[in-house]
Parts: sequence; C-alpha cells; structure tokens
Amino acid sequence: MDAFFQVVNVAALLVMSLAAAYFFLALGLGIRQLRRQKTSVAFQSEIQYGEPFVPLYRVDPTPPDQWTLYFLIPCLNEEAVIASTVSALRSPAGWDSRIIVVDDGSDDRTGELAETAGGAQVSVVRRELPEARQGKGAALNAGLAHVMGDVRARGLDTSQVLIVVMDADGRLSDGALHEVLPLFEDPRVGGAMLAVRIRNRSTNALLRFQDHQFWTLSALTQFGRISTHTVSLGGNGQFTRLSALLEIGDEPWTSSLTEDLDLSISLSVRGWHTTSTPRAAVDQQGVETLSTLLRQRTRWYQGHMLSAKRVPQILRSNKLSTAGAIEMVLYLAVPWAFDLPWSILYHLVLIETALLVHHDGLFAGSGWLFGVEVAFWYLLGFWPALVTAYFAKRRDPAHSWRAAFLLGHCFVLTNYLSYACAWRALWRILRGQTGWAKTARLTEPAPQPSTPTRSPDAVH
Repeated sequence: MDAFFQVVNVAALLVMSLAAAYFFLALGLGIRQLRRQKTSVAFQSEIQYGEPFVPLYRVDPTPPDQWTLYFLIPCLNEEAVIASTVSALRSPAGWDSRIIVVDDGSDDRTGELAETAGGAQVSVVRRELPEARQGKGAALNAGLAHVMGDVRARGLDTSQVLIVVMDADGRLSDGALHEVLPLFEDPRVGGAMLAVRIRNRSTNALLRFQDHQFWTLSALTQFGRISTHTVSLGGNGQFTRLSALLEIGDEPWTSSLTEDLDLSISLSVRGWHTTSTPRAAVDQQGVETLSTLLRQRTRWYQGHMLSAKRVPQILRSNKLSTAGAIEMVLYLAVPWAFDLPWSILYHLVLIETALLVHHDGLFAGSGWLFGVEVAFWYLLGFWPALVTAYFAKRRDPAHSWRAAFLLGHCFVLTNYLSYACAWRALWRILRGQTGWAKTARLTEPAPQPSTPTRSPDAVH
C-alpha cells in the first residue's frame, strides 16, 4: 500500500506542478502585459457596454477610414435578445460597416426583429431546413459567403476587411472598436479576442461563479497569451481579418463543437498572430441553472478534447514560434493531461490523507501545534485560492474581500464541474455523439446608452 501511495504522490505532484506552472505563468504574463500597456487590472470593470463606436475618451471620434467591418451574428430562435444586439451594432455616419444576421432555420421572429432593429444596415441570410441547423460553423460559413459577394461587388481589399463574430446576446464595450482596430495595423495579426463579462452575474451565485471564471481567470491568462501570439478565439467578440480567413478556405469554420478554437489553430499554424486588448471587452448572458451549465461546459470540453488531434499539425508548423507551439500544445492538453488524471489522483490523495489522520495521528497535536498543522495543510491545498482571490478583488473592485475570498475558494467546485464535464465529454466521444441543442436565452430589457466621461488618466 505504501508503494502504491508513493506512486500516487509522485503522479499527483507532477500533474499539480505542471498545471499550476502553466496557469500561473500565463497569469503572470497577463499582469505584465497590462503593465506594458499602462492599463490597470480593474480597468475593464469600469467600462460600460452598448456603444462600441463611441471613443472612451472625449477625443475626436473620427472613424478609421481604412477598415470595413462585417458583424456576423449566427442565430437560431433568438427573438429574446437579437433586437438589442443589432441595435447596438448600428454604426453612426462615417463608419463602413454592415450587420449580417444568419437566421439558421428559426421558427420564431428572429429574422423579422433583426431587420426592424438594423434597418438598412442589416442583411438577414435565411437558411432553411434541411441545410439549416447544422452547427454554428456552417451558419458562419453561410454568412461569410454572403459577405464575400458584397466584398467582390464593392472591390474591397480583403486584408482591410474585418469579420466580427457576435453571439445573439453579445454586446461590445463602449469604445471597443477604437481599441481593437489598431491591433490589426500589424499585418501579421489575423485575429483578436475580447475578454468576456457575464451580464446577469448579480442574479445568483452560479452566475457570479461563471463571471469569476471568465473575468478573472480566463481573461488574465488570455492576456498572458498575447506574448506568444496564441490568444484563443471565442465565439463572441471574435475579430478576424478576411484575408486570413480566406487563406484557410472558403469555409474556414469547421463542424467542430468548438469551431472558434479550431479556427485559432488554423490561423496559428499558418503564421497568423492572434491577440487581445485589456481596453475592450464583450458581455453576454450566463446560464442560470446547474444542469444547463453542465451541458454547455460538456460541449466545450468535448470540442476542446477533440481538437487535441491537431497537436501534430501544430508541432510540424514552421510558422509558429517555439513558445507559441508549446503554449498551444499545453492548452490543448489541459483536459487530457490535467483534468482527467487529476480527478482520480485528487481523490486518492484525499484517501491517503484520511488514512494518515486515522492511523498516523495527523492533526493529533494540541494547542498551537494543532493550529500550525492545520494552517500548513490549508496553505498547501488552498494557496491557489488565495492567489485567485487577490486577483478577483483587484480585477473587480466592486467585490468585497469576503466575496473575493469565497470566489477564490470556488476552485474546489470548479474542479468538480471540470471533472464531470471532462468525463461526460469523454463518454460522448467514445460513443461518437456530436449533436447538441443550443442554450436558450433570457429575455432582458434593451440597454440604455451610456455617456463616455472618462479621461485617459483613468487607465493608470
């Protein structure tokens, strides 16, 4: 038995060390990136949403004249949210932008409401069954085909055209376009992804937990990936250069359950950089029930796990830097090398600890010695919670230290959610299941316009 637990301890130490090293290295690089851009950790928590064309500062709002924007919104039964999303993407005079809503076989008023909200700036691409409802990737490709018809008719330079993928409930932060477009002045940049905020986070603890994951953990590590030019693209607030998409093919989005991650890999192996900015963000609805969250995250895990088959392509690419290739491989390995093994090793370590308590007198001391033992084991097991609690507070000053402390310790619950989703995803992979039902939206009031009152000094 002793030999068995020695093997368990070595394996647990290895997995835990690699996972912690990867996470905290990315976190540290993210903080360094914020400092390089002279932006505070809390900056994004102060901005509002719904007016992406208006600069954050009281400066000349002249739109950049070299860019043409196509907002691409795939929709399936989105009448609860589509009107407010389209309205917020209508551009003021001087901007060259179009809104393309892909109605992917909806049987509600999605298309009608989009047309009413967008006016002359919106085009609704209607897909009918049986071609419709074949996945988000297929809907995006249909929208891109419509875009290409317009681009050719207008004789546009595809390197100066940006495709902005938005979810039907997505809203860009105020001034987002003035922050994102300069990123593409570097001709090597093929894509950019914004940090995600959960809009209905104050509704319940589950939504606050989702916001903590997106806003503190994911966002800060994504900023760290700017250093390796391998920021992972998401499905909401995704900017891509049209010429980069066309280099992949006429249908750059795949049928993968995580078509956004697949696109990130396709761009990177061709030498395109993917990046982000700490000065803009996108918000969206979170899911309000645990069962819905479990289904959503299982789909994400399944797509992520299947994307690992592209590791050989990443390693063969001579257009990726060594650091970029290593980072991407580690990211794709997370479910296989960390989540699945740790779900077993963690509980074996707990069993070993229980045996030590029962047989070897662990925590048998009295007085101050008992307190020292408890503190030592607490710090050993929960030090990541304290680190993430600190950054949760810094990231969102609206949190009290108590709330940040509780959110930091949610990583225990996060682990169990990850375990469940990883094993469910593995079961679906083994059974060859790839279909999925979309997440229903919640009806919400239209956002009120905000007035930018900030000064450039606010970023320091």
